[in-house]
Amino acid sequence: MDVSNILNDLNEVQREAVSAPDRSLLVLAGAGSGKTRVLVHRISWLTTVENVSPYSILAVTFTNKASAEMRQRVEKMQSQSMAGIWVGTFHGLAHRLLRSHWQQAGLVQSFQILDSDDQLRLVKRVILALELDDTQWQPKQVRGFINACKDEGDRPQHIADNGDPVRRQLVRIYSAYEAACKRAGVIDFAEMLLRSLELLRDNKDLLAHYQQRFRHILVDEFQDTNAIQYAWVRLLVGKDNNIFVVGDDDQAIYGWRGARVENLQKFRKDFPQTRIIKLEQNYRSTATILSAANAVIGNNGDRLGKRLWTAGSDGQPITYYQAYNEFDEARFIIDKIKQWVSDGELRADVAILYRSNAQSRVFEQTLNAEQIPYRIYGGLRYFDRAEIKDCIAYLRLMNNVLDDTAFERIVNVPARGIGGRTLEIVRERAKTAEITMWQAAEQLIKEKALTARAANALQSFLDLMAEMQAACIDVELHEKVEHVIHQSGLIEHHEKDKSEKSEQRIENMEELVGAAKNFTVAEDEAQDMDKITAFLTYAVLESGEGQAQEWEDCVQMMTLHSAKGLEFKQVYICGVEEGLFPHQRSIEDASRLEEERRLCYVGITRAREQLTITNAEHRQLYGRDTYPRASRFISEIPAELVADVRLRTQVSEPQYVSDDLCENETGGFQIGQRVMHPKFGEGMVLNFEGSGAHARLEVNFEFEGTKWLVISYANLSIL
Repeated sequence: MDVSNILNDLNEVQREAVSAPDRSLLVLAGAGSGKTRVLVHRISWLTTVENVSPYSILAVTFTNKASAEMRQRVEKMQSQSMAGIWVGTFHGLAHRLLRSHWQQAGLVQSFQILDSDDQLRLVKRVILALELDDTQWQPKQVRGFINACKDEGDRPQHIADNGDPVRRQLVRIYSAYEAACKRAGVIDFAEMLLRSLELLRDNKDLLAHYQQRFRHILVDEFQDTNAIQYAWVRLLVGKDNNIFVVGDDDQAIYGWRGARVENLQKFRKDFPQTRIIKLEQNYRSTATILSAANAVIGNNGDRLGKRLWTAGSDGQPITYYQAYNEFDEARFIIDKIKQWVSDGELRADVAILYRSNAQSRVFEQTLNAEQIPYRIYGGLRYFDRAEIKDCIAYLRLMNNVLDDTAFERIVNVPARGIGGRTLEIVRERAKTAEITMWQAAEQLIKEKALTARAANALQSFLDLMAEMQAACIDVELHEKVEHVIHQSGLIEHHEKDKSEKSEQRIENMEELVGAAKNFTVAEDEAQDMDKITAFLTYAVLESGEGQAQEWEDCVQMMTLHSAKGLEFKQVYICGVEEGLFPHQRSIEDASRLEEERRLCYVGITRAREQLTITNAEHRQLYGRDTYPRASRFISEIPAELVADVRLRTQVSEPQYVSDDLCENETGGFQIGQRVMHPKFGEGMVLNFEGSGAHARLEVNFEFEGTKWLVISYANLSIL
């Protein structure tokens, strides 16, 4: 049989994986090693060479896009329809099972699926029906608890409260939520997988039917499976079926949403005859970039182990730039991008990657100033984010209580018991009396035209705004912003939800303090408006600036998590600093630190030709001044792979001291210099004070904090 069309364009190891005898097979596929090609060619091999019926193949992917691409590529290779193959996401395939066997699954035939917003609304109704305070039992937090339980395969009756009254109440809400779903004939996304698992587990004949049918099961991105997804696959495979999984433990970066990298190790234990084939030849990046990635990820323990290599060139060294601050960092990167474009390259081939969404603000500001189009992949521009719009709405209403749009946005954010009916009454009074909603609220409260509960909730909001107005008289702009995000309850509101997204929202709001701190009003504008009005105008204009369209040639910006699966000619990874990347909350946790390192590995391997890594000696982030150390990930890259760029003569240093302070009066020390003290260790010069024998230096030491030292006695040495 001629199999040249299946094997000819594969390398030796890929051929080995595609043509392997039927059994349990784990393909450990490194970044850029052609794993999708292997999956597609494996299916073609099974149907063409092994004469396997398409009806006996089940292929699981993680996105609808990936499943559609896989089907199209298989059909193109086979030159015929492959409709018999079940190809889809975990949720898509589970849904198909439930539609086919709705009665055995305990569902109504016309069951509907709740999206995330619908689920949240139902959770809110359940909380109110149980006469619980939804400010204490946050619907988003409860929804997260319910989904997490389902992802672990737990029903309410399976969950022990261990004497914890909070957990007991959450289980009670979960139970009531399940009852509400059953009455309404609806299921949520997490329920699809759990219900389909229970369907197969509890119906032996049905399980036997599907185990007999799907003799060949293929799973992509196996390192991203959670507990219930693994259990679902394990159940379908049974004892006799063949399973072909593709994964990479070095790219497991979704532990925060339930994915279990240990499923790869568990797979080897559950299927002891598993054969491992490693795809290590990379078709994306230069040898230098791959060597850096290998060196960094090599510091993680308990890996299955592989080492990426390429037949291509070494390429350019990795550029490393240590900026003075975040603005210098942004200027350096944008200047390099401008040079890239002037050399005839496309902006769309450039990506700026960052660990925290909040980092995008300074880059957006700089790109807008330079009129360079950009697009934030998988996210919103900084001033378009809901939590930022909430903060801005509070500031707008503080600045002008007649602002109805701001009033409506935040009157019940965070939830304070002001329902839709109350708002409708306020809205109607404002319309009828031709007054603002603030004035209408005051009238209705005074006239006792609302229920006591509604009136109290509304009065509390008006009092809160009045208190914040009074507290913010004659204070700096950034202090107003900081006061608002804390006193409004927005920070506390998001802190109750322990998810990764909530942490990002808090970071974004705290970054607004930094935006206010650095905001300046042009001289011509200062004559027409005060600083708070100018800042609010700036925020609206920034929000109104639409992103570039997908088809436009524009710079790509995204978090490192969003970058997985993508590749670009030129990649910038910025903010590579201890406490930012790796993130502060991961530094003390060994498993989370390893996931941060895997995230770094993913970021490095996005680059095809050029990789630039940057950090800053001083960074104002989340409204706080920090003097971070370079990330440990930088020191893990071999020095011979890195070109250290220093542009100190080309950028403006921060002006902390008067211009007439000359260098010889400070003993030769300069702001930004690294110095060593015999007792306090290594530090950086931040400031000067005085002159002659009384001259002092302010130094930020890595382990001792900031100290003022008299130069003549300090015994400092310049590093």
